[in-house]
Amino acid sequence: MFVRIGNTPRDYAWGSTTAIAGLLGTRPSGGPEAELWLGAHPGSPSRILDPAQADGATDLASWPVTAGRLPYLLKVLAADGPLSLQAHPSPEQARAGFDRENAAGLAADSPERNYKDPFHKPELIFALSDPFDALCGFRDPALSRVALEELGDAPAIRTFAATLDGEPGAVLRRATEWLLGGSPEVGELVTAVVQAAADREGQTADTVRMLSAAFPGDPGIVLALLLNRVALSPGQVLYLPAGNIHAYLRGLGIELMAASDNVLRGGLTPKRIDVPELVSVLDFSPIAATPLPPERPAPGVEEFRPDVPDFALDHIEVGGDVASAEVSLTGTAIALCTAGAVELTGAAGAVHLDRGDAVVVADESRLTVGGGAGTLFLAMPNR
Repeated sequence: MFVRIGNTPRDYAWGSTTAIAGLLGTRPSGGPEAELWLGAHPGSPSRILDPAQADGATDLASWPVTAGRLPYLLKVLAADGPLSLQAHPSPEQARAGFDRENAAGLAADSPERNYKDPFHKPELIFALSDPFDALCGFRDPALSRVALEELGDAPAIRTFAATLDGEPGAVLRRATEWLLGGSPEVGELVTAVVQAAADREGQTADTVRMLSAAFPGDPGIVLALLLNRVALSPGQVLYLPAGNIHAYLRGLGIELMAASDNVLRGGLTPKRIDVPELVSVLDFSPIAATPLPPERPAPGVEEFRPDVPDFALDHIEVGGDVASAEVSLTGTAIALCTAGAVELTGAAGAVHLDRGDAVVVADESRLTVGGGAGTLFLAMPNR
């Protein structure tokens, strides 16, 4: 069964005014278009374009096929500026935090809440722009010390850089707590780093200038220098598991995540930061932040399978030497055509998708993708 869906992009201030419309062939709104949500999440459930296809349901949050809790949320994300530094809890942390805040009597919409639901929120991003820039996970603090010392020799910078020696996890925890702790010395360090970056070249200075322009004086400007800066090429995927501190800086991509609202912020934001809770969730182990490799089960098909059951992403290109491709489904799926046109054929029927069209695919175990030349993204539960 194929049910056509659509939605209106979210107008967050960091969004691009042109990228989503340019990708999908839609008319720009004139304002920022940050995220197009395709899923059943109650924050912005996809509209069912023909309710007669879904027994009268008007959106995926009210259609029984998807309303029970579609475990993933597919997005087109277009960042014209940096998002907040953030991390997401594990399933165990999310359940414990949600239960704890419920027991404390916090209202569902309380600004004091960290946990809006009992679910984790791992995510991945498939880069479409060249590049897609992000911060992802802590790096070896010795690398950050070198970068800071190369940036400048102001006393505040030298003093902070000297604290980055020692066991990496302990060093990164201590530095994070101090940077987000509100000490006046942190403001002096941020000022020194921004001034030093003003006339420097290189990635470190570029990161500082970008973040300072968007969030002047924010301690996240320095915290960002403890993280890996990643430039994804089109087609590369970055996976962000529980505990990974990250921020998208700029670019266009396809994002896929578990359907949760649990975000713990760590800077680059005017919103509330709960430092103890953030620190309890963060993984302070340094990582290399390498792209997630795809499986290639057939010509024209790439499968991205992270280590969680909530979601998997297929990227399918047909046309030329690849007339059609066969893909297996592991549950209710959402398909989005981002270029050209494709025909989806299942056991119960077929549907034609042009660029910008999206459908829910239900009660199908296999699909044939063909009918021309086009690009399709297919989200589904993981096998």
